[in-house]
Amino acid sequence: MAYEKRDMSGTLFKNDKREKDTHPHATGSCIIDGVEYWVNAWTKDGAKGKFQSLAFKRKEERREDIKREADRSGSSYGQQPDDFGSDEIPF
Repeated sequence: MAYEKRDMSGTLFKNDKREKDTHPHATGSCIIDGVEYWVNAWTKDGAKGKFQSLAFKRKEERREDIKREADRSGSSYGQQPDDFGSDEIPF
């Protein structure tokens, strides 16, 4: 039986790509009120023992962040650069 995404639920998986202490211990996604979110989780030590700290980010925001970063760097998101007008090889 395949996993079915349902509203007000989600999944977390161990982050095998964790390289720094600031990277989350687990990552995943969830749906809240019909909106999809990315979820990051960190295991932390507190006064009462270990706990999970969570951060949520709308899935659309990640695409907008990538587009904003491309605009800042001067390239066009999802488009090829226009500076290949000459016949010279660019490398």
